[in-house]
Amino acid sequence: MNNTGKILLGFLGLTAVALFCWYFSSVIAYVLIAAALSFLGKPLIDRLGRVRFRGRSLPSGMKAGITLLALWIFFLLFVGTIIPLVTHEFQLLGNISIDTVVSKLSAPLEELGDLAKRYGLIDMHENVQGALAGSLNSLVSISQVQTIFGSIADTVTGIFIALFSISFIAFFFLKDSHLFTNIVLAILPARYEESGRNALNSIEKLLVRYFVGILVEVLGVMALNTAGLWLVGLHFSNAIVIGLATGILNVIPYIGPIIGMVFGVSVGIILNIDLPFYTDLLPLCLLLLAVMLITQLIDNIIFQPLIYGNSVYAHPLEIFLVILLAGSLAGIPGMILAIPSYTVIRVILREFFNKYRLVRKITSGLEQNGS
Repeated sequence: MNNTGKILLGFLGLTAVALFCWYFSSVIAYVLIAAALSFLGKPLIDRLGRVRFRGRSLPSGMKAGITLLALWIFFLLFVGTIIPLVTHEFQLLGNISIDTVVSKLSAPLEELGDLAKRYGLIDMHENVQGALAGSLNSLVSISQVQTIFGSIADTVTGIFIALFSISFIAFFFLKDSHLFTNIVLAILPARYEESGRNALNSIEKLLVRYFVGILVEVLGVMALNTAGLWLVGLHFSNAIVIGLATGILNVIPYIGPIIGMVFGVSVGIILNIDLPFYTDLLPLCLLLLAVMLITQLIDNIIFQPLIYGNSVYAHPLEIFLVILLAGSLAGIPGMILAIPSYTVIRVILREFFNKYRLVRKITSGLEQNGS
């Protein structure tokens, strides 16, 4: 077969694979999520492997069942604790009139508007109070929350099928740690089997570190913000909801923490709107902002270097550009998935295209750290 025929055949093969992935995207998503869960459960599987009962190791099925059960118990406890608090807070926010909030802040808003107009930051004829009212309405609209919950209720059957499917697949991935690897290797030509196995082993090791690190980061940011906001005067239920929001939003690189701070300060203002502005509310807002800034500083100094240093092994500028590109292509979901996807791509490039100088430069961090 000539080169043109090979190129055409390769193009047709890639097109067929793309169409297959598109048509069965939900099933592929179940498999990938189950694989991610198996990565998260691998440390527990390894620990259970050291357990001896009457001189014998635990059966692989029992280890997989215990690990999967532990993951679900953690998830259910987290949801069972957080959801009632979140629901209560949204009910409180829904009972607050935005017009009341704006009227309470009318004096400082007027002064702020005059200052902004003086320096040309906003249009001379722009209504600052009206703009703020619109922003707050979109931020805490209880109807949007009800719509979301209604949509979830309408698709409960689909959610149940998805959870059952993911759990079923994850059980077998946990039971047989090589199952996912064997599925992928079955697709590759025989001559690439060794390189594929090396790539998958490296990917698994790096992604386990990454996902565990992200989980620690989310919980760490949530705990620090919750404790700090509670100490500066917020009710614990208010603090934990803001802490949860900032912890989850922190997963979005760069813009997530900013959105979390804006959300936290806005909710803090709305929930404490009856306080005198200059003597109580303004100092409280500054304290809320200070707490979240300190948490972000701890995240940047401790959490992120630990996570990215153990999984990505790439230059910070390189990571920044990758996140920008992913955000341009797929928005916020692309930014969230940019780092693990880039890690996978680099490992594949190292194993299959290492003869190219550019590839060796891009993957040099992986080589230096033995991944």
